[in-house]
Amino acid sequence: MFSFSKHLNMMCGIFIYDVWLTLYKTNVKDDEERNPLSAQTYGSKLDEAKGFSEVWELVKDTVRDTLGERRVGMMLFLDDLPLRVGAYHPLGTNNIVLNRAIIEIVEGVTKSKRVVNAFVYTLLLHEYLHALGHIPESEVYSLVYQVSKESFGEHSTVSQIARRGLRSILENIPLDHISPPSKRAVEIVRDFDKTSRAYIS
Repeated sequence: MFSFSKHLNMMCGIFIYDVWLTLYKTNVKDDEERNPLSAQTYGSKLDEAKGFSEVWELVKDTVRDTLGERRVGMMLFLDDLPLRVGAYHPLGTNNIVLNRAIIEIVEGVTKSKRVVNAFVYTLLLHEYLHALGHIPESEVYSLVYQVSKESFGEHSTVSQIARRGLRSILENIPLDHISPPSKRAVEIVRDFDKTSRAYIS
């Protein structure tokens, strides 16, 4: 049965989310603000990134330079989530939550800073696109590959992860046989947009 009150509440919720998103999201219309670097430069910056905030700056820069979109005021939280979950963005918030446990596992197994940085970049990029208002997963997966390919080149580690999915990194890790770590307190990455924070304390 149609409920006018429920329909009205839903429409109000959509309106509030649209207004909220407009306040935080900016379309970059001035070409002078879009200054795409070469794939080699982006690649070098990602390889050398020392923590979440440096990878995050690349996420914002590559999205701005390829899609002309950006958003301010995002916050990053680290939590021990189920090992099949990489990250998530609660709609209607400025938050991105990364799975601290899976990042530590990937770092321990791969022993490659390049792969870990590419993994974190892809997770953050995916959730940032959701935060920019791209909700359907199919659309986000396509945009992740587009941004990665245009920014880092088709054959880069980032683009390979974007094309094959995060499972391409996890496929050789027996997650079903790994006991998740004991639940730790949720950690907020302070000054996410300003300072660097190492992956592992």
